[in-house]
Amino acid sequence: MIFRSARSASARRASPPRSVARGRRRGAVLIVALLLAALIAVALGSYLNLNLSSTRLAQRTFNGYAALNLAEAGTEEAVWSFNRSAAGDSAAWNNWQSDGHAVWRKFTDFDFGATTSGSVKVYVASPVVAGNVQPKLVAQSSVGPNGSSPSTKMIEVTLRRRSFFANGVVAKNSVVFNGANASVDSWNSDPDSNTATPAVAYSSVVRTDHGSVASTAFVNTAVLLNQANVWGYVATGGSAPQVGNNGTVRGANTPANVAVDPSRVSTDFNASFAPVTVPDGGTPLASIGATLGTAHTATSWRAPGIVLSGNDTLTIYGDVTLVLTAPSGADAISVTGRASINIAVDSSLTVYAEGDVKIAGNGLANLNLQPISCQIWGTNHSVAGQKIDLKGNGALKAVVYAPEGDVTLNGNGDMMGSVVGRNVTFSGNAAFHYDESLANYGTGSPFKIAKWRELTTEADRAPYAGVFSGW
Repeated sequence: MIFRSARSASARRASPPRSVARGRRRGAVLIVALLLAALIAVALGSYLNLNLSSTRLAQRTFNGYAALNLAEAGTEEAVWSFNRSAAGDSAAWNNWQSDGHAVWRKFTDFDFGATTSGSVKVYVASPVVAGNVQPKLVAQSSVGPNGSSPSTKMIEVTLRRRSFFANGVVAKNSVVFNGANASVDSWNSDPDSNTATPAVAYSSVVRTDHGSVASTAFVNTAVLLNQANVWGYVATGGSAPQVGNNGTVRGANTPANVAVDPSRVSTDFNASFAPVTVPDGGTPLASIGATLGTAHTATSWRAPGIVLSGNDTLTIYGDVTLVLTAPSGADAISVTGRASINIAVDSSLTVYAEGDVKIAGNGLANLNLQPISCQIWGTNHSVAGQKIDLKGNGALKAVVYAPEGDVTLNGNGDMMGSVVGRNVTFSGNAAFHYDESLANYGTGSPFKIAKWRELTTEADRAPYAGVFSGW
């Protein structure tokens, strides 16, 4: 018994004390806790890094959009100076640096908050342009925190002069085609924008798919194409055009089985119709005889109206401007019977009329290739408006601008030019050809943006690599 007790006591002494076991368990828990803490720290670090990256990316995106807006603002400054210059302001480019040809300017100190600032440089290669030249300008902007790499944007803008005749047929209220075989297309009588070169006559060889019919009205009767065929575009202020079973709206790339190409129809058209100012001066005439004007000479006249009947003719020589003073409701031009108005070769006629214009008989015969050589400007601003009825002798070549006029085009032949009216009606099967060169009409007109593109690649930016350095 004593011996067994000694062995039991020895065995008890060989077992570790309870305090040592508890310490080992605490060490294991500590290691697990440290590992968990490390994992949490790594997760928190990754999460914080992700947040920081997201914040930096968001800030970079914000700076990029701000830089793009700033570049656009810079181009608007240049357009403003262009239009001031076109209006005759000799100080339009005074605050710009110049080398005698190009001009440039830097706009700075744009504060975007959080120590972020921006600037934009604008460069114009040709600030003084004549005729229908389309100038270009380039803007380079940068936005970013002070002392850090900024976000940069570069855009190139091409300008063109605004025109009363940027489209083929435009109405405030409605455009209606009543004929069973009417059509609309286009061509360019001055494709090189050089008046010194011969004009190009319309033919099927030079025919293009940029004819255009538009109305600013929202109602579903804004454009009634009915059976007309439009080789180009149709636009309204809010409703789809009404197209008959045989009517079409197509272009060169429209599939053969598609009658109305949806890519060529829009319902967001809008336009402003500026009133026409009647020019001062002009030699008064009690009546107008068989001829008016002098060949190769610009003349200006004022008369109550033009009245032709029977076999009467009026032939225009030289560049004639005629102000007709007949009031609203009266006839400013009346051509009936077999009478006609003829515009001689290398001559032009520009008419300003408040009263009604009715040209029937043998109509209006323009022997020149370009429609711009015959201009009819409606100056009536009353609610009643005016009526303009035109008939062509073979081919009617003219431009009409009468925003308060109801314009009717009579005939089954070719009609060339551009028409703007309150309502425009085609009463026959005319083939209307829009002259695309009319979009450049108006040498003293203000500029608008014709083309805008962001320069994102090195190849796009290469032509301007040296333009923005050093300033």
